[in-house]
Amino acid sequence: MRWQSEPLLVVDHLSMRFGGLVAVKDLSFQVGRGDITALIGPNGAGKTTVFNCITGFYKATSGRIALAHGAAATPDAVDVLTRSDRRRTYGKNPELFLLERMPDHEIAAQARVARTFQNIRLFPGMTVLENLIVAQHKTLMHASGWSIGGLLGLATYRAAERKALELARAWLEVVGLLDRADHPAGELPYGAQRRLEIARAMCTNPVLLCLDEPAAGLNNRESAELTKLLRGIRAQTGVSILLIEHDMSVVMDISDHVVVIEYGTKIADGTAESVKNDPRVIAAYLGVEDEDLAAADRVNADRAPAEEGRGS
Repeated sequence: MRWQSEPLLVVDHLSMRFGGLVAVKDLSFQVGRGDITALIGPNGAGKTTVFNCITGFYKATSGRIALAHGAAATPDAVDVLTRSDRRRTYGKNPELFLLERMPDHEIAAQARVARTFQNIRLFPGMTVLENLIVAQHKTLMHASGWSIGGLLGLATYRAAERKALELARAWLEVVGLLDRADHPAGELPYGAQRRLEIARAMCTNPVLLCLDEPAAGLNNRESAELTKLLRGIRAQTGVSILLIEHDMSVVMDISDHVVVIEYGTKIADGTAESVKNDPRVIAAYLGVEDEDLAAADRVNADRAPAEEGRGS
């Protein structure tokens, strides 16, 4: 289980409050390197709030969010960085980042965390290809010397522009949109716009791809195609994927690891099969009486010593 032996992302005692509202409470989980991890829960459970904390849209009230490039994020290495006043390490393996200390643009550019949104956020008036070029603006701006090189058409900028076009076309081919490269993005069918958003995120070369309900609004055929696409992207690039999803057929089919939260608190964490059969997960989704919840707690309490014995 890579989320235990080789974590890429470690979320440790994360809490997020909005005034008197506690949206996330003391949440801890890990994302394994190369895993597809699903964060699920009923509506209002706090899933998108967790995403917003990881990607820097919100600053967590408390807790730690560590991400490692290279080797695993070991507790000792994370603790050393936490005790310092730095946001990241340099030139070490693993290279560590404390995301809760970083602004969103640094999380995207330096820690290499990309995301899509529940509501599609393409540039509808731009072409499909231009949407993917825009995702590479930092590389292009750097190559242009922050504009002068581009204006003068210097060789370094022309080379970077060619690479950007090649990368954009490569990802359009992966998501099956190369033949629509010159079409306005806003004219694509809904499912194609979802795939374009994923391709745009991948043009930033992420190590962690965060997808907020990528199957929302898709029919069964499109959901199956999305599952195949995400598996292919993981196999091709090795990127770790963290997704929020309500389509349980997608979650159970694609996930190596599932984390379940309710009212901002984790209630289950494990393989898709173990989570599917967890009484507290069933209770959270279906709704049960208080005495049934107490029975579920007793089942989990009885199960824990047996699982610890197997792991020792």
